[in-house]
Amino acid sequence: MSNIHPTAVIHAGAQLDSTVQVGPYAVIGPNVRIDAGTRIGPHVVIEGHTTIGRDNVFFQFGSIGAAPQDKKYADEPTTLEIGDRNTIREFVTFNRGTVQDAGATRMGNDNWIMAYVHLAHDCQLGSNIILANNATLAGHVHLGDWVFLGGFTSVHQFCRIGAHAMTAFTAAVSQDVPPFVTAAGNRAVPAGINSEGLKRRGFSSEQIMVIKRAYKAIYRSGLSQDEAKQQLAQMEAQTPDSAEHLRVLREFIEASARGIIR
Repeated sequence: MSNIHPTAVIHAGAQLDSTVQVGPYAVIGPNVRIDAGTRIGPHVVIEGHTTIGRDNVFFQFGSIGAAPQDKKYADEPTTLEIGDRNTIREFVTFNRGTVQDAGATRMGNDNWIMAYVHLAHDCQLGSNIILANNATLAGHVHLGDWVFLGGFTSVHQFCRIGAHAMTAFTAAVSQDVPPFVTAAGNRAVPAGINSEGLKRRGFSSEQIMVIKRAYKAIYRSGLSQDEAKQQLAQMEAQTPDSAEHLRVLREFIEASARGIIR
């Protein structure tokens, strides 16, 4: 195949679309499937039961689909699933899932993953996410759509970060970060809402104002968490244009097992 560099090592059992490009010294294992238009850079290693969608770009020296860094792992056939149009930069490490959780590590579409990012086993990522250099996710972390993690952010296992949330440089996240919220510090604490990100994504000024009011109810009003959730429910009824965003915020808090950052 003219798209495959002659020094690449591709197992006969791998399934690559004829349009996939593979660079020098890349290694692709027997249970790997790669869809059309994806480009694999030099020295990338892709192994395990790994499925990669269309039009992704993998820069050089990545480790994709390696066994989870979990001492309980006993070579079960768990998976890594990557969607479409993701850009994945140098020296990343993406591990497969474990049978103790979903059995799969998953990434959606249109994500921008910078150098040295680590995705541990069973992480579940949505779409349109940006992970800046050296962001590190421990096992079982969930990221909603449009999340932005600043450089050197570290996220504790089992934490969830809601849609449109953002972390500052070197944030250390040990509890859940609600949707729309900006987190900063070690340990990470709330630092307002991601107003600029919401503007860029087409949220109206009124919707952003309502989200700010919701943030104040949760973090600045002195209300208990139960009282704040009640206030959010009242705001949903009073602001139909923002009701969906408030519902997502309220339900995220209600479902939090680790508790939200305070």
